[in-house]
Amino acid sequence: MTGVVTLFLKQKTSEVIIINSKFIALDQEKRERIINAALKEFARNGYDKASTNEIIKEAGISKGSLFNYFNSKRDLYLFLIDYVVEVIDKIYDEVDWNKTDLFERMREIGLIKLKIMKKFPQAFDFLKTTAREDAVEVKTEIDKMGEYLIESGIGRGYENIDMTKFRDDIDIQKTLNIINWTILSFAEQQRDKVNSFETIDMELLKEWDDYFDILKRCFYKKEEQ
Repeated sequence: MTGVVTLFLKQKTSEVIIINSKFIALDQEKRERIINAALKEFARNGYDKASTNEIIKEAGISKGSLFNYFNSKRDLYLFLIDYVVEVIDKIYDEVDWNKTDLFERMREIGLIKLKIMKKFPQAFDFLKTTAREDAVEVKTEIDKMGEYLIESGIGRGYENIDMTKFRDDIDIQKTLNIINWTILSFAEQQRDKVNSFETIDMELLKEWDDYFDILKRCFYKKEEQ
């Protein structure tokens, strides 16, 4: 990339990557077209088999221009990882942090997440495929992303929660572990059922509510149920 201006981008979940500043300067529609084309191709074929020619064709850009924006296929993939993290972070921008009931909070996060999934389906299709991606070039960064999303999500989800609603005769930390395992397991099951997040159904929230109702009756004081 000699002779071009570059932008060094420190990712939230991985190493520094290099992006040509021309990519950042593109109009939003073209930039999103390239991003979505890349998300689709990597989601469809995985890292090793993904074709940059297909990305160029899908994005409607000139041959070879992709590598005028990104230093390598790997840098493009790592950029997409960071992009997906930013999309998921949008969920927490919409949460009403004044709600201190844990299950009301989790339901709201679930509802916002479904809306974000419908708005950015390619990002979540890509995220789903990273769970089975084993390419050595990107595996470490995928693992870091997974750890960040779980730790960050749980940490923010429990922020400012009213723990006095829980029964006095239970171990709070073990109870929260059970709730976490339930949420993560439910999310994984639903993720595996979905072919594409373009068709995600808001009916998922009703099943979500059923689990929360059971957990609330198990762990909350009677007057809080």
